Amino acid sequence: MQADWRFVRAHPAHFLAFGLGSGLAPKAPGTAGTLVALPLYFLLAPLGGWYWLAVALALLIGIWACDVAGRALGVHDHGGIVWDEIAAFLLVLPFAPQTLVGFVLAFALFRLFDIWKPFPIRWFDRQVPGGLGVMLDDLLAAGYAILCLMGIAPWL
Repeated sequence: MQADWRFVRAHPAHFLAFGLGSGLAPKAPGTAGTLVALPLYFLLAPLGGWYWLAVALALLIGIWACDVAGRALGVHDHGGIVWDEIAAFLLVLPFAPQTLVGFVLAFALFRLFDIWKPFPIRWFDRQVPGGLGVMLDDLLAAGYAILCLMGIAPWL
């Protein structure tokens, strides 16, 4: 099956997994998907403690959506599946200094670790199948980005 707008609209899981369509970007779909998290963050952040419930639901629903879309495409972690980037970056953003520089730094760190996949991210990416595997490597990349932000934030 081909990943196009017809595919994305065919099932709610496909629409979510493809980041509301951002995963169809012809170049750097993971980057496009990560950027989708920014407006979602600004919509959800005012919810206070409910923000974390929304992020937890996004992560859990992402396991299902990424699994359904991956199976339909016959590719475990198709490049257009970007809900993992969106949900994981939503974890990172509250730890960033709430300035333009802070958000740019958070974005750069998250993308660096998501692309580079330092140990143990690459191992988990290769070993854990299905939607959980798709989500897990981005969660670990988010963890690395958060640790870096916590170390750097006092100087920003």
